[in-house]
Amino acid sequence: MNTIRIMSAIAVCCGLLLSTSSCRTGPRIHREDPGKVIDYSGRWNDTDAQLVAKEMIEDCLKRPWLENYKSTNGGKRPVMVVGNIRNKSHEHIDTEVFTKSFERELVNSGKVRVVAEKQMRKDIREERKDIQMNSDSTTIKKFGKEIGADFILLGVVSTIKDEVKQRYVMYYQTDLELINIETNEKSWIGEKKIKKDIKRKAWRLF
Repeated sequence: MNTIRIMSAIAVCCGLLLSTSSCRTGPRIHREDPGKVIDYSGRWNDTDAQLVAKEMIEDCLKRPWLENYKSTNGGKRPVMVVGNIRNKSHEHIDTEVFTKSFERELVNSGKVRVVAEKQMRKDIREERKDIQMNSDSTTIKKFGKEIGADFILLGVVSTIKDEVKQRYVMYYQTDLELINIETNEKSWIGEKKIKKDIKRKAWRLF
């Protein structure tokens, strides 16, 4: 009888230990400040996108093209659209997020007006068609009232990797061009470089 009780107690203890152990193997989650820089892999991340967008738009908006445009157009702010940002790097870069970073910096500057990009305009036009068919006539939004952009911002992200043994340097370059849509004139060309020195831990076999 005592043997049965001892075996039962051992089984219960083992069950508790296994349960506790399984709980500890789950992911540990710690919430971080979204503004905190966290760079584990060394690859392109949200911090890089925000840094590049902020510095390049600041440079763009302080160049002569802006005042030249306003002086010849009665002080009006130019209308801009952010076009295609191509990824020519060897990494996956979410260019849509990158595009939104540029749009945010332009809008928040208050120095220019920004219209929706191509795909978003298509979605809005579909919504406008639906409104025409299904909404109260007093709330219908008219066609032909869109604001045409004066300038389009186009760009490309490229990389160069220099590697030796457990260490490598990752070099990112973002090139932007601001183009007058009516004349195809390039009004501004900008460049931003980011260099990362990355060291890998050497694996040791015992």
